[in-house]
Amino acid sequence: MNIVTVIPARKGSKSIPLKNIQPLNKKPLVSYSILYSQKCPLILHTVVSTDSNRIAKIAREYNAETPFKRPDKISQDETQDFPVIHHALNQLEEIYSMKIDAIVWLRPTSPLRPKKLIERAVDILNSNPDCTSVRSVIESNEHPYRQWIAKDGFIKGVIDKEIAHEAYNLPRQKLPDVYFQSGDIEVVRRETILSGSISGDKVAPLIIKQDEMLDIDHFDDLDKAEKKIFDEQ
Repeated sequence: MNIVTVIPARKGSKSIPLKNIQPLNKKPLVSYSILYSQKCPLILHTVVSTDSNRIAKIAREYNAETPFKRPDKISQDETQDFPVIHHALNQLEEIYSMKIDAIVWLRPTSPLRPKKLIERAVDILNSNPDCTSVRSVIESNEHPYRQWIAKDGFIKGVIDKEIAHEAYNLPRQKLPDVYFQSGDIEVVRRETILSGSISGDKVAPLIIKQDEMLDIDHFDDLDKAEKKIFDEQ
């Protein structure tokens, strides 16, 4: 199975300038995902998709590959993941002259992943032929059945009544299990991407512990990550 890691690391960020190369324990943030991927024997190539020459140079210093530059039109604040992973798949299959069976999607903003997460995700994918992708999740503290949307000065339940009548009044024992995406990893089949999706309609969960999730979105998160690294040393 030909598996390639793609790490999306654009230069723009509103919350933290140049977030993907901010120092974390004296190493650029993006380096953690690069080194994590390189430890996995299943990965043929560890690729950084970026619109920045500076980020590309740093990525190569950690032996990541930057065989293409991401176009500006898919490097904007409002750009979603799909056009980035689709562009990467097309570019890499042409550059490497090979069919890629699956892409491991590692966001730089999740630098401290549990061990062997890639192996676990690929194992789930391989054990279920109907699975279109694998996504890391944690158990959600807040249940959507109990949530409300504000509109025109009123609120209405998030869950449509066709799914569950007055879902917000259901006893806890009848609430379905729900999960929150952690952002640590996704593994996506080639066919799923070519169908126009980054997940498909049969997504298998890779459940991790809540304390294993750490998403870097603000400077405070970098401080938390530094502390976690220090505590685990």
